[in-house]
Amino acid sequence: MAKARESVCRYCRREGTKLFLKGRRCLTDKCAFDKRPYPPGQHGKTRIRHSDYGIRLREKQKVKRIYGVTERQMKKYYKEASRRKGVTGETMLQLLERRLDNVIFRLNFALSRAQARQIVDHGHIYVNGRRVNIPSYLVRPGDRITIKDRDASRNLIKENLELCEDRPIPGWLELNKEKLEGIVISLPTREDIVIPVQEQLIVEFYSR
Repeated sequence: MAKARESVCRYCRREGTKLFLKGRRCLTDKCAFDKRPYPPGQHGKTRIRHSDYGIRLREKQKVKRIYGVTERQMKKYYKEASRRKGVTGETMLQLLERRLDNVIFRLNFALSRAQARQIVDHGHIYVNGRRVNIPSYLVRPGDRITIKDRDASRNLIKENLELCEDRPIPGWLELNKEKLEGIVISLPTREDIVIPVQEQLIVEFYSR
């Protein structure tokens, strides 16, 4: 799996908005974007005018960084979405939302998507009673997500849930805090996907 080798705070500065890649830290005074809300680099403070291509590229990069996927994966989601019925951009975002690592993040089992990927990688997550350690696994309506029956695993999730009490659970998911399990009620709609992105620009980027 590809891994970022530089500070992810640079990504927020490059895209000109908070992407919350470090979870709760992004809400504190330690957030690098709040201190330097301009692109990184020698000419970061200079006003940059993007071409039409640049605008679409930045939108695509923003989604890649929010969900932590590679360019190869991003193209795969676009191609899959373009083959399905419906609006391509919305379908692409729906596929990204259905990734298991994102679902773990949305259920507040993790503070960030990066931590969610780690939790899945380390075998802490079960889907319908079977262990799944693939972050890109796509959940379906009716899937039941549970935690490994081990004190270390359950204590980690309980701690994360307490830290994320103020973060709402999207309507397409249901959380049972007592049992530490989540249920996929339905497929996510565009209204459920609250990220600052114009998906049509990404479709235009890949279809050029």
